[in-house]
Amino acid sequence: MNNTYKSLIKSTTLKLVNYIENESYKGWDPYDGLNSKIFRKLNFNCFSFFRLAWIQLFKRNPINLRNLFLISKGYNSKGLGLMISGYSKLLLARKEKPELLEEIDELENKINNLCEILITMKSRGYSGACWGYNFDWQARGGLFFKANTPTVVATTYAAYGLFDAYEATGVKKYLDVALDSVNFVLKDLKRDYRPSGSFLFSYSVGFGNNTVYNASLLGSKLLAKAFSYNNNKQLLVVAKGSVDAAIEAQLEDGSWVYGELKIQSWKDSYHTGFNLESLNEYYKYSKDEDVIPVIKKGFNYYINNFFTDSGIPKYYHNNIYPIDIHSPAQLIVTLVNLEKFIENRILVNKVITWTIKNMYDEKGYFYYQKKKYFKSKIPYMRWSQAWMMHSMILLNISKLKNE
Repeated sequence: MNNTYKSLIKSTTLKLVNYIENESYKGWDPYDGLNSKIFRKLNFNCFSFFRLAWIQLFKRNPINLRNLFLISKGYNSKGLGLMISGYSKLLLARKEKPELLEEIDELENKINNLCEILITMKSRGYSGACWGYNFDWQARGGLFFKANTPTVVATTYAAYGLFDAYEATGVKKYLDVALDSVNFVLKDLKRDYRPSGSFLFSYSVGFGNNTVYNASLLGSKLLAKAFSYNNNKQLLVVAKGSVDAAIEAQLEDGSWVYGELKIQSWKDSYHTGFNLESLNEYYKYSKDEDVIPVIKKGFNYYINNFFTDSGIPKYYHNNIYPIDIHSPAQLIVTLVNLEKFIENRILVNKVITWTIKNMYDEKGYFYYQKKKYFKSKIPYMRWSQAWMMHSMILLNISKLKNE
């Protein structure tokens, strides 16, 4: 690895962390349009059509209208979980490599402060610790989630942040809260069963949102992780039910569509990466060998269909655009989790170099998306900065370990 590339990775990571810290970990989100004080004053919030259209206006627009329409920056539980994980993995790595990103100081204090914020953000009134997003969200198909309605996605990333913080700091409170999130998965999420006995966890509480593979697998991932601490084998039994549904849904070529509805029939990069990561986490703790060929076939599809020879991280298997910052971020996470980093380091170098050249701002943040003819350069905190902070720290750790 040449010194120019090493310097680029380190300087980009440091600038990104500095940007996030200067923003006090708060930011906007692609889906936060309904936080507009003006929209609420107009009384359109009662109609699902207007809610969905308003969200899409802000999500798809490359011009940031949020200040104009009075949308404030805020903490996001998933974003905080990712940033806590990044800091925590760096703190652990420094036990062997004290010089690693040494410019990032007071790591333990930062971890503790963010964990306290995250814990205070828990959604109330459920069976266990859980988290939602800091905005109302209208989905296609009529589903509407009020702010802080807990989801398996936000909960898993928040809990994993706390697991990582516990490993790095030894503060047992973080482990206790993370383990409590298991009760939310077991008791509050719905299950959509198949004739085989397998099932999909619901995305959130309530019915009608139980068709998404990556979300269901996050539930299994969280249960398997909890088993590694409390040795409750029943957690693996439940986790396997969701894993089996994903195995049954894998197509012959190794791919998955996003979900089971007709409007969810696309195949994309980062959700495929989520599936592989969750399946591998389940295998790591369960040693269920049924998933080994599934992971192998899925990874071959992933690595051969979502990245061009020149390092462009595609969105779809059959279309490059829109290039989303999640795709290069999840590539690093997937390769590290599956222990495929070394054999794919040339691809990583190409993808990250391309991403920094095309989707990074010298002010220290990453862009949201690159379309064919324009870029959305809005510095979303959860969607872009938290993901890339976590991934760039992982990249620095992996790079140093494998030199």
